[in-house]
Order: sequence, then structure tokens, then C-alpha cells
Amino acid sequence: MRTLARRLLLPGLTTLALAATGCSSTPHTNAADEPRNPATSAPATDGTQQLDVAAAPQGSPTPTAVARARTGKGRPEKSSLTVASYDKASGRAVISTAPQERTSSPSQSPSPGKPAPDQPVAVDDVIASAPAPGAPDGLLAKVTEVVGKTDRGIEVKTAPTTLASVLKDDKADGKVPVDPAAVTVEPLMKGVTFSWAKGQGMQFGPKGAELPLGNLRLDLSASVDTAEGAPVSAGASVSGFVQLAPKVEFSYDGSSGGGFGPKSAFLGMSGDWSSQWELKGRAAASSGAPKRIPFAKLYSAPVIQVGPVPVVVNLSLTCYVQVEADGRVTLDVQQDVKGDFRVGGSYASGKGWSPVSTSAVQSSPVKATVTAAGRVKGALGAEASVGLYGAVGVSADFAPYVRGEADAKATGSTDGKTSVSGSWALYGGFDLSGQLHLQLSLFGTPVIEHRIPLGTLNREWALASGQTAR
Repeated sequence: MRTLARRLLLPGLTTLALAATGCSSTPHTNAADEPRNPATSAPATDGTQQLDVAAAPQGSPTPTAVARARTGKGRPEKSSLTVASYDKASGRAVISTAPQERTSSPSQSPSPGKPAPDQPVAVDDVIASAPAPGAPDGLLAKVTEVVGKTDRGIEVKTAPTTLASVLKDDKADGKVPVDPAAVTVEPLMKGVTFSWAKGQGMQFGPKGAELPLGNLRLDLSASVDTAEGAPVSAGASVSGFVQLAPKVEFSYDGSSGGGFGPKSAFLGMSGDWSSQWELKGRAAASSGAPKRIPFAKLYSAPVIQVGPVPVVVNLSLTCYVQVEADGRVTLDVQQDVKGDFRVGGSYASGKGWSPVSTSAVQSSPVKATVTAAGRVKGALGAEASVGLYGAVGVSADFAPYVRGEADAKATGSTDGKTSVSGSWALYGGFDLSGQLHLQLSLFGTPVIEHRIPLGTLNREWALASGQTAR
């Protein structure tokens, strides 16, 4: 039961922030050296602006972006507003202003095109917010009615909207590393440990292994169902680790010349993957589909800053062990796997959405033996999903595996002499599959009428082989 699941919350921000490693904040002594606000940077000749994509500033509360429909093209602007509460069923939200704004003099004159200080939002404004009370996955909504003032702020009615309504004809493109300290981990079985590295010398992996910055690591040691009749010495088990350094990829080009939706868009996840794992013993025969054993769930709701707009990205990973066997082979293999992966959805005006899935993986066996005759395949993989504001956009399954097979032949003669000879071989490989979901229409693109498969990407290579005779 889920209520009995053990949940491990890592130190640091558990829902809001990403930390871009390698970035620093340096004081400026000359105003001319101050970086430009990406929301107010000079537009290109066609009227578009190139918005920066970066980690959202850490701190609470995270500022809310508002697109003003009454100021020309309705450019998004950073504000001190926050979402005090939100009710999904009714669409009602309470927008809170900064204390200094709430205590401003009523006689203060608003700027042209701006709401008065006592009315920070108005009908047709678009609210883009980081996770807030009642909106754990953030909020992207259009104001349809201003209900009135409350003791917490201004109550409004809202309706769902799209990123195109707030980013308009601007452009944005970037990658943001996921802060491993902001990941929630739920172990699903005994023998799972978690470690991560956020800063220099801050955290180390098991047995003194120092992790690269930005990496998270899961270590596993667990038993697997043993084939019926197998000796105690052939008990099946799997052990090892998975190490990841995931990044969020986001791009948007709204310069469509007045067409429907943006010119192009991309949402995806990429990163480095490494694992070392050992599968040994005689696993039970698979009946039907291969047996998949999830051992940990990971979740993060990072906020990336697209210019002044906080965009909430939802990431989830379910790590699993999968074993497919005929119950006859006794296997002892330890494998190192290193590589990268990239999955996502790419949109182009006139072409629609298309899947993106690439991976380059290398592996080498540390040790390998196969006895008896039969087949076995073991994978240490992850099911991943990435989406916006709580809606899944892309799902993928990445599974590096090792596959072994052996063939034995026995001969006999009338004098009672017998001999057994055979061959065995081990192969490494990976499978990458997944699909695009209709929720990618949050970009403001046409709705995907059906799920689009990423297609199955498979690579396999020989690891080791040998002959047996006695």
C-alpha cells in the first residue's frame, strides 16, 4: 500500500528550485556592467526578444510573472505578486501583493496601462506561478474575472491557458541541470540507498566514491526469485548502482508571423548515465512478459526561469530491475555502462510534433561466466516522464541490459564414457522507447490527437564468449 511506502525527503528545497551548477553571482561596480533583464532586453528587428533560460532564483516565495493584455503586445513582466491560494475545481485564486504594495497610498497614480496599486491584476492578465498553495505543480492561467479584495489579496476567477499566451512572439532556448538535492526519493524495496553531489566536497557516494557535481546515485542490493530446484549456491541476486546527471531542455520560438501557435518548440530531458551492476545466480523462469521489479521512485518539480516567466517542469523516474530467463542458466556477470541519453518532443509549424530519442552507450564486462544451457536477460533501467505544470508531455523507458545464452551438447559411448561440450556468449545493449502525450499542447500548439511513439531504439554488442568441455 502506498500509505506504507517509505519516503525519503532530501535536504534543501523539495519542490521549487533548480540550481545551475557552475554559476556565480559577482557584485558589479559599474552600472554599465549590470546584466540586462531578459524580459526587457532589446527586441530583434522583427520585434521578438531572446529570453534567457536559467535556474529560477532560490528563495521563498518565488515571484510570479504577469502578462499584461492591456500593454501593447502583453509582454510578460516580473512582479512581486504571489499566488496565496488556488482551487482547481472552481478555478478561483487569491493573488497576494508585496507588503509595500498593500500599504501604498490609495492616492498613488498608476503608470499608463498598469492597474492601480489596489488592483494588481485585471481581466485578461495571464498568471504564471511557481508551486503555490493549492497548485503544487505551479499555475498557468488567464484571469477571467476580478471578484474582489480579501484579507490575503485579490480574489480572481481563472481559466487554463498556454505558454503561447504569455511568451507571445519571444524566443527562448536553454538547458538547466536538475538540482539532485531537490529530488524526492521513495525506496520501493529494502537495500536501496541514495546519495548526491551538489557542491565541491559536499557529498560522497558509498564506499568513499566521490560523485561528479550535479549527479545523483542509487545503490541497490536485492535478491531475485530463484529457479525452482536450483541449489542454494545458485541463489539469484542483483546489486550495483545507477548514477544520473539529468538536465531539462526547453526551447520556444513564437515568431510565427501571426500564425496559430509558436513557430517551434521543444521539451525534453537529457543527461549522462552510468551504472555498474552484477546479476548472478539462476533466475526463475519468466512466464509471459519479463518480470520487472521497481526499486525506487524519484520526483522533482523544478522551476526554470524563461525570462521573467517561472515555468514549472515535472520530472519523474522509476528505476527498476528486469529479468527474463528460462530457469536453466546460472549467470555471473558484472557490467560497467556509461553514456548519455536525450528524449523529448520537437514541434515545427506546419509539421506538428515529432519525437526525439538518442543515446550513445558503451559497456564492458568486469567479469562474466555462464553455465548450463539456456537464455537469460537482465536490465537495470528507468521509466522517465517530463511535463509542464503537472501535465505529462513526454515519457520514456531507458534500459541498458546484458543478455547471456549458452548451448551445451552431451555425447556418450558403449564403453560408458561421456562428454559435455558447448559454447556461451554474453551481449550488452540498451533499449530506448517512449511516447509523446497530448499535454504538449500547453505550448499553444494544436492538440495531439493520439499518443506519438518515440520509436524503439536498440543497440547491442558482444561482451564475451567462450567454450566449455569436460
